[in-house]
Amino acid sequence: MTTDLGVAMPMAEPDALPVLYRDDSLAVVNKPAGLMVHDSALARGETDFAADRLREQFDRPIFLVHRLDRATSGALLLAFDRDTASALGQVMMSREVEKDYWAVCRGWPEPQFTVDHPLDGGPGKPQKKPAVTRFTRLATAEIPVPSPGFETSRYALLCAQPETGRFRQIRRHLKHVSHHLIGDTSHGDGRHNRSFRMLGIHRMLLHARRLAFLHPSSGARVVANAPLDVEFSRALALFEGFDP
Repeated sequence: MTTDLGVAMPMAEPDALPVLYRDDSLAVVNKPAGLMVHDSALARGETDFAADRLREQFDRPIFLVHRLDRATSGALLLAFDRDTASALGQVMMSREVEKDYWAVCRGWPEPQFTVDHPLDGGPGKPQKKPAVTRFTRLATAEIPVPSPGFETSRYALLCAQPETGRFRQIRRHLKHVSHHLIGDTSHGDGRHNRSFRMLGIHRMLLHARRLAFLHPSSGARVVANAPLDVEFSRALALFEGFDP
């Protein structure tokens, strides 16, 4: 690869995750949809994990500070030592970190709404704990595809800000208010998922767009914005006039 000036630039490793921020103690990378973060009971025979790729990519130990679902893309925070990981973990558990997720849902919800609905911890963890997500509607779209009882289908682009970090929280909270996340095969609406597949959009439309926090060592504010992939960008084009 060369620049416009003809200067040779190093090629990125094919399995490397795009780096949004990096220093000696931590990094933020852009995880693609479809890649599991780490091995777990949900892996079901998977052998490709973001954690393994990142250890090789950075050529050093890494400590994941939080998780993203396999189908979710976007900003993923990691540390290079245990002390930084511990400090960042405390930050993530507090409300000092800003986490913005973009999501496309069925229907047109209110411009701003909050879902306060307890959730269990997933398979094998039946105890329900408090879970709160704040939503802001960024844009709406209406496409000429019939839905039950209507001649068209309506969708909304949301910014979701989870105040807690429960298992599949955003996805399950959207189901709870009947504004199912598009592309979610576990908690979504199959009819609307099929409509988007007809448009060439096969992924779940949840993206960790922005992560902002105070650096545990320097106190400086770190802001990482994760670009969208091709399929999410294709979905975004449905929302005419929206400028990301």
